[in-house]
Amino acid sequence: MRLGLDVMGGDFAPDVAIEGAISAAKELSHDIRIVLFGPQQIIEEKCEENNVRPGDFDIIHAPDVIGMDESPIKAFSTKPQSSIAVGFRMLKAKKIDSFASAGSTGAMFIGTMNSVDRIPGIIRPCISTIIPREDGQNNLLLDVGLNPDSRADVMYQFAILGNIYAKSVLKIAEPKIGLLNIGEEEKKGSILAQSAYQLMKESTEFNFIGNIEGIELFQDKANVIVTDGFTGNIVLKQLEAVMSIVQKRGFKDSYIETFNYENFGGTPILGANAPVLIGHGKSSALAIKNMVLTSKEMVESNLVKNFRKAFTYNIF
Repeated sequence: MRLGLDVMGGDFAPDVAIEGAISAAKELSHDIRIVLFGPQQIIEEKCEENNVRPGDFDIIHAPDVIGMDESPIKAFSTKPQSSIAVGFRMLKAKKIDSFASAGSTGAMFIGTMNSVDRIPGIIRPCISTIIPREDGQNNLLLDVGLNPDSRADVMYQFAILGNIYAKSVLKIAEPKIGLLNIGEEEKKGSILAQSAYQLMKESTEFNFIGNIEGIELFQDKANVIVTDGFTGNIVLKQLEAVMSIVQKRGFKDSYIETFNYENFGGTPILGANAPVLIGHGKSSALAIKNMVLTSKEMVESNLVKNFRKAFTYNIF
């Protein structure tokens, strides 16, 4: 197995990316290689600074960087030797099994669509986030930003993607699928929410339990919560804001700490035709480490293969 990592992505690159890769490598078996994309000399120097042999990794020289403020489409044409562009070319050629970066979300999405593309049958890929529960288990919320304008049939597919991810990666045997809404009643909410409800309640592809309200996000009513990317991103940013306030005020609580994004590292693009993970721009070494380990879990669980199998017969 070969896990690709862009060492030039994120606000604190390349230092934290390489430190995270070093930490992840210690938890991986010897038959799993981490492939680092970035300027070779810088990678080698940083490895030596951390008392690690550069030969412990596969290093792919990629001298350019796509900045956070650059147009992703333009950057791919003007910077073909950037770490993200080179990484996606190797992913498309199946020379690596996954690719992860804490760099530009837009560049990662454009790279995905222009290289491995989405799985046939999927209208729009999405991204998700983990919602920790007080009982120690995790719920999954999707979409959290990739599709601000969604349709009911697209949200129905989000339910399928979330159901498969929960089974394959979170190891939940029979996930309960809920639709985020402003009330439990079938006719509650926007036209979009009501339309999605009608599609989901007739499904035999997943266990739909109906609407759930925001107050129930942290409970065990639903393992997978489906929403549009606009609403999902607001929920995600609100959680991050509350976490930031709690940390600044010095409040210590074991449950609150589970909301720290560093614990999960990155979010996969669900529906992509290969494992692709996007990390937070402010990712620490711990976040990078966990993003690499999540990459491994995605590959080992045959997640993409399971997606392909589900959508070979999906009507949408």
